[in-house]
Amino acid sequence: MPRNTASSKKQNTVRINAGEWRSRLLKFPDAEGLRPTPERVRQTVFNWLGQDMTGLHCLDLFAGSGVMGFEALSRNARSAVLVEKTAAVYKAILDNKTALKADAARTFNMDALSFLGQDSQLFDVVFLDPPYNQGWLQKVLPLLPAHLNPDGFVYAEAEYAIEPDEVWRVVKQSKAGNVFYHLLKLHGN
Repeated sequence: MPRNTASSKKQNTVRINAGEWRSRLLKFPDAEGLRPTPERVRQTVFNWLGQDMTGLHCLDLFAGSGVMGFEALSRNARSAVLVEKTAAVYKAILDNKTALKADAARTFNMDALSFLGQDSQLFDVVFLDPPYNQGWLQKVLPLLPAHLNPDGFVYAEAEYAIEPDEVWRVVKQSKAGNVFYHLLKLHGN
């Protein structure tokens, strides 16, 4: 039976690396600024974090495909909050949550700053992969200490290398292609 291509929208996929949902594909639509964290980078990040996320509360603040939050849940995180502003991308996150039966995922269709302004939960790991060239890290990083457990980590991707400052120290960093990725921790922790 022929497909109606006029009503069919192209779906992209990204694969979960490890854990309960290893090799499961997440589907998501094209959207401006949406570029899922590459598999090799995700493997490195979860090596940095220790692979097993048992009991941790995670925030995927610019969720996009949701792969970082779902990857954390696949590795036994207690919970993951996925925040995505774009409606079509958010709907794909809901569809993937249903397909995976990811009951420990909470989802929000809203802007990252609005979410941080209304939510008071503390997280053990915050994943930040905002759209590039819009100044999101400069807006969000100053707000995160109020949302991070004392021993918590922030994983941040950017189009530039993040330098340590009076609030954040860079625990680990690397580069893949044009993507700089970092593991940050609050000074004193």
